[in-house]
Amino acid sequence: MECVFGLVGNGFALVVADSSAVHSILVHKSNEDKIMILDSHKLMGASGEAGDRVQFTEYIQKNVALYQFRNGIPLTTAAAANFTRGELATALRKNPYSVNIILAGYDKETGPSLYYIDYIATLHKVDKAAFGYGSYFSLAMMDRHYKNDMTLEEAIDLADKCIMEIRSRLVVAPPNFVIKIADQNGAREYAWRESIKDAHVPPPVAA
Repeated sequence: MECVFGLVGNGFALVVADSSAVHSILVHKSNEDKIMILDSHKLMGASGEAGDRVQFTEYIQKNVALYQFRNGIPLTTAAAANFTRGELATALRKNPYSVNIILAGYDKETGPSLYYIDYIATLHKVDKAAFGYGSYFSLAMMDRHYKNDMTLEEAIDLADKCIMEIRSRLVVAPPNFVIKIADQNGAREYAWRESIKDAHVPPPVAA
C-alpha cells in the first residue's frame, strides 16, 4: 500500500512518501526513508519492490555523483531525469526494475521542477504526481487544491490534507510519512508525519 507524491510550488519542489517496509501481510518497519537525496539540489522519491527500489535509486545517486566528479558540474534536474529514464529503458527488455519514481530538483536557471518516471520508462515533466494506492486520494486532493504559485506553507498544508485523506480512506493505510523539499537552499528533509513509532522490543529474559 505504498504512496509517493510530489508537487511544484513557488520556488520549491516537494516530495512526500510513506515509510512502511511491507512484504505480503507483514510490516517489517515503519520508518523506511523512500526519498533519496541525489545531490545538493535533487530528490528522488521511489515506490516499488524493495530490492529494486533500493538498488536502482542508489545506482542513480552514485552515477549522478560520478558525473559531477568527472566533469566538475552537476547534472541539471532535466538531465538527471532523462538519465534515469534511459537506464530504466535499457533494463526494460533485459532485467526490468519494478520501480516508479518522482524526481524533484531546483536549478538556478530554470527553478524548481518535478518529473514523473514509471517502471516502463515513461517520462513527463509535471506540476504534481503520485504513485501507489494512495495516489487515488492524493491526486484527487491535489486536483482540487493545487495552485501553480503555492507557498511552502500552503504546499505543506496540502500535503497534510493528502496524508490525512490516505490515512482515513485507504483500507490498509501506511501510518508514517516523510516530507522533503528542494529549493534554492538545497535538498533536505522537512518533516515526518508519524502516527506509529517503531518500538524497541527488549530480548527475552532467561528463566
